[in-house]
Amino acid sequence: MSEIDQLTRAATLALADTPASAHAALDSIPWIGSAIDDDSAARRFDTWGRSTAIDENTGTAVIPRALFDVLHDRAGIEATWPVGNAGLLHCYGYLLSLEATPYGLKRDRWVHGELARACGLHPDALLPWAGDSTLLARATSAASAILRAPASDAVQTIEGRDTRVALSSTSGPAALVYLAAPLPASAPLLITLFPVADPSAPLDEFRAAPNLRWNAV
Repeated sequence: MSEIDQLTRAATLALADTPASAHAALDSIPWIGSAIDDDSAARRFDTWGRSTAIDENTGTAVIPRALFDVLHDRAGIEATWPVGNAGLLHCYGYLLSLEATPYGLKRDRWVHGELARACGLHPDALLPWAGDSTLLARATSAASAILRAPASDAVQTIEGRDTRVALSSTSGPAALVYLAAPLPASAPLLITLFPVADPSAPLDEFRAAPNLRWNAV
């Protein structure tokens, strides 16, 4: 069975939305639990902000509530549905999501090479089950590299909270990094990282309508 098939099977198990099914889903792919343990011990989740598990495009939950709870318990993060840690949800939660969106499955950014290439990396650089470090560690590193030298970016203050969009390219496919401060006067934290076909469109939307985007809370 391929790694993608294993993710699909685990996500299907989680759909029963019980603690037992959520634990079974996570236990069926041991490397996800091990990665979460490693990230928690290294405090990597601290560099990520807050995100909702309710998708802004569909208005539906990306993962079942029971899985949300089990993932946060495993990471040692206090969270109240549907608001949780963006790194945990956008990396590991998305791997176990079968929720259809206008842009495909949430996990597509990690299991296909488009995002990695947009970050200037080898197409396999962000494969969740590959590499010498966890998916969260590699995603954080890729996002940080873009933030240090963005091809274009913009900053908006929303309700006293600084937010920022940074892009890896000004034309063609690009990687978009989004940050939002959890509280006024606090530093912006990572929210998400995903590929875009036209980098000008989300940047223009961000500048034109200052509000929290991409499931940030």
